[in-house]
Amino acid sequence: MPRDHAALRRAVVAAACAMNGLGINQGSSGNVSVRAGKGFLITPTALPCEATTPDDIVAMTLDGGHRGSRRPSSEWRFHRDIYAARPDAGAVVHTHAVHATALACLRKPIPRFHYMVALAGGEDIRCAPYATYGTQELSDHALAALMGRKACLLANHGMIALGADLDAALALAVEVETLAHQYLLALQAGGPKLLTRAQMGEALAKFAHYRPG
Repeated sequence: MPRDHAALRRAVVAAACAMNGLGINQGSSGNVSVRAGKGFLITPTALPCEATTPDDIVAMTLDGGHRGSRRPSSEWRFHRDIYAARPDAGAVVHTHAVHATALACLRKPIPRFHYMVALAGGEDIRCAPYATYGTQELSDHALAALMGRKACLLANHGMIALGADLDAALALAVEVETLAHQYLLALQAGGPKLLTRAQMGEALAKFAHYRPG
């Protein structure tokens, strides 16, 4: 099995296992990747994190090629397309976090109800239209929803968060799940009062050089 990028392989396994402990994923759903050289490393398909070793992490190229004894996550396409389109993306996390997924099933974006929404790069966190998992159509929808953003929801599916590295991507995923929970509670209480675009602009300016974690 290939043993290149040994430290990154270990970090991907650790990040995938951390998602369950952080409460942003369940079981073997979700996937994690990190940019590595001219390609990326991604978790394998249908393998629980506790059974995953560094050698199981799949090395992929940006043309979709892969090597190793395992097949890559079925969602490798949007990971690949994010790395190709976004030089700021050093890692990508996809989860089925409970509250973010609940909003995604309602096909609701997360609006500017709280200034921490700015952490995702804009005044809202969009919800991409539905497409079957693992398809190019889903990747195309995700890329559009991520334009100018570092996170998005996927209708009837889950969420994506990206960051400069694995720690940043994980931290943002946790924040998106927290915001989704808060927004759902606010909706149940009658709906939140949204911040103005000017107020969100101030938050965005403050967060321009902020790194969660």
